[in-house]
Amino acid sequence: MIILIIDAQGGGIGKQLVSAIRQSIPDASVLAVGTNSAATSAMLKAGAHEAATGENAVVVGCRRADVIVGPVGIVIADSLLGEVTPKMALAVAQSRAKRILIPFDHCDNMIVGVTDFSTGALIRCAVEALCRLQEPPRE
Repeated sequence: MIILIIDAQGGGIGKQLVSAIRQSIPDASVLAVGTNSAATSAMLKAGAHEAATGENAVVVGCRRADVIVGPVGIVIADSLLGEVTPKMALAVAQSRAKRILIPFDHCDNMIVGVTDFSTGALIRCAVEALCRLQEPPRE
């Protein structure tokens, strides 16, 4: 399974995701793409197998991935302080990959009806969802 993690700004969420996924799903191939070099570097240091930076890396990564994980802003053009370009958001939204989007209320995007969990709890929920994707379907 190829898991693409996309993050922006300092890459703190991506870093936590990479660490948690590497521990919980050691056989997965973790590809990290940052919208900037700081985010990419943080995820690479956390143990991503491959890493790249920028708009085209997001587009290419979305074609390769089986699952895309990141903050919900990765599907909203101009979100995450403007780091997510329209082309990036479109690539994530149109990818054939499953998407696990973490609901953060940032940058003027508010998600109602979602309990206010800690970042750690949201990361755990994302990893649990990934683990469920690996389970064989029930008959």
